[in-house]
Amino acid sequence: MSTLHASLRAVGAIGPGFDDWPALLARLSTRTAPEATPTVIPALSALPPAERRRVGKVVKLAIATGLQTCAAATVDPATLSSVFASSGGDGDNCHAICETLASDDRLISPTRFHNSVNNAASGYWGIATGAQAPSTIVSAYDGSFAAGLLEAVVQLQAEGLEQILLVSYDAPYPHPLSEARPIVDAMGVGLVLARMPGWNDIARLTMQIEDTTPSTLADARLEHLRTGIPTGRALPLLAGVARILNGGHRQRCVLEHLAGSHLGIDIEAAA
Repeated sequence: MSTLHASLRAVGAIGPGFDDWPALLARLSTRTAPEATPTVIPALSALPPAERRRVGKVVKLAIATGLQTCAAATVDPATLSSVFASSGGDGDNCHAICETLASDDRLISPTRFHNSVNNAASGYWGIATGAQAPSTIVSAYDGSFAAGLLEAVVQLQAEGLEQILLVSYDAPYPHPLSEARPIVDAMGVGLVLARMPGWNDIARLTMQIEDTTPSTLADARLEHLRTGIPTGRALPLLAGVARILNGGHRQRCVLEHLAGSHLGIDIEAAA
């Protein structure tokens, strides 16, 4: 695979102990990170009342993360193509469907059914923002963030887009699904990426597929999030960005993707 380039224009983040990117940046910038508190998913007012009642927490998390990221980039979310990445989508809805199928009344409600597909967040994003630009959903188990980042950057280059939104999001499954797929808490990460450098860039990214070992984090609590939440695999990249923003020199990380095929990223300060 050839080398890919993109400019990082904005970051959004919601997770254990942080409600936005500035709060996560503060955690990544200190050696004495505070104890993580459970993720608080913001109330969602962007959807009409009927849709708000139907959607689960994972869709609310995805939309809140995307809106936060677009606000940080001062860009109208309706204008951006988007990529949504999740390792498993709406686990609560999957659990409810499984319970119904295991009962005597096996009729699945239409609402449950249309919320069970993995592009539900993308669909509700269009309703919430009025976006009619192309939207893609990807899922690659623990490598979903890296897969989404690759998809977004390839679209930037191949389609000649000016900017694109990436939203990665995951939330815990209920019992007993959680026994087979434990996820420690909910987390969302959003990026606005640009094809060409601009005055408002945060950093410049250069990436390629390689067979090196994925990066880990020295802070045990942050490493717990990296390994315990699929979207947490984004943390080495965000830690590198934090070091750049704090005056550091060129950084490098490797993000988990697929077995024997991970995503190496060089992070440089914006000019």
